[in-house]
Amino acid sequence: MSLTLEQATQILQGALQNARAANYKPMGVVVLDASGQMVAFAREDGASMFRFDIARGKAWGAVGMGTSSRALAERAKDNPTFFISLAASADGKFLAQPGAVLIKDAQGQVIGAAGASGGTGDEDEAICMAGIQAAGLVVG
Repeated sequence: MSLTLEQATQILQGALQNARAANYKPMGVVVLDASGQMVAFAREDGASMFRFDIARGKAWGAVGMGTSSRALAERAKDNPTFFISLAASADGKFLAQPGAVLIKDAQGQVIGAAGASGGTGDEDEAICMAGIQAAGLVVG
C-alpha cells in the first residue's frame, strides 16, 4: 500500500483541527511518502516562513531513518557528530528534533511520515499523531 493524496489530506485536516482545538500557534504540517517525497503540505495563516522547511526536515529524517524524530533527537545526544554530518549530507533536509512520526498501514508497513512545526516538539508530534489517527492509519 502506498500513501494516497486523499489520506495525506485527511492527515493534514486532522492535524490542523487538533491544533486549533488545543489553541496552538499557527502550524505547518507536511506529509511525505515512504521515499521522502512530499504528498501534501499546509501552512496556517500567520505561520512563519520556516514552517515548511522545519516540518519537512523532521518528517524526512523520520522516514529516512525509520523512526520518530523524537527518537532521532535522543540518539543525536549521544552521537552529535554523526547527526551533524547526516544533516550536512542531506542538504539541510534532515532535522533530529521532536515533531514527526511515521505513518504505517494496517499491516505495520511504513508508508510515510508526518511532521509539523509551529509549537513545541510535543505539540507538533501530538497533532501529527492526531492527524494520522483521523485518517484511519497507524502511528509508527
